[in-house]
Amino acid sequence: MKEGPDIAHIAALIGDPARANMLTALMSGKALTATELATEAGITVQTASTHLAKLAEGGLVETRKQGRHKYSSLANDDIATLLENLMGVAAKTGHLRTRTGPKDAALRKARVCYNHLAGDMGTQMYDSLRARDMLHHSGETLHLSPTGESFVTALGIDLPHLQHQRAPLCRDCLDWSERRSHLAGSLGRALLSRFIELGWAKPVADSRVIRFSSLGSTEFAKHFPL
Repeated sequence: MKEGPDIAHIAALIGDPARANMLTALMSGKALTATELATEAGITVQTASTHLAKLAEGGLVETRKQGRHKYSSLANDDIATLLENLMGVAAKTGHLRTRTGPKDAALRKARVCYNHLAGDMGTQMYDSLRARDMLHHSGETLHLSPTGESFVTALGIDLPHLQHQRAPLCRDCLDWSERRSHLAGSLGRALLSRFIELGWAKPVADSRVIRFSSLGSTEFAKHFPL
């Protein structure tokens, strides 16, 4: 038996279609009940509970009890990054679901990727920041430049608070629909929260879609021009 990380075990946990659908639903960043996840996966609640137990044992989800209900969420940012990268590989290699529609188009335009903005608007924000030298790479690490620090501070981001967190401030995340990078890390999370706080955008219930208002789209384009 080979020594080292057992990637086959993790792959098997994710590879089951029902579990894959449940994990994808948790990419909304919300904690969901077994009943809600059963609906997403098209299975019974009892079967969903069995799957959740396996995912929790494998370290992919965590479950907490509140009142009479148990809520499950992705264990950490690393799991969300892994899932988004797998979506990118699936899209790049042509393994796509055949059913498309308005919801699919909305997901491609703007959606939440666990806790940050993804889709066309997510990559636009990333590309705009890079083009104006507000984000730059040092080796494989993504940094915010002094100009970028001033820009996000003017947007109302509490940068010193973010810089003292354990999570990385800036991180690349491969976008499955655009097949380009968008901004993750604590700054990516803070920017999406700020857009919602300003009233530019709001999450769509029971979906990963982020919908920008007319004013929000105008302000977004003004702050993140291509």
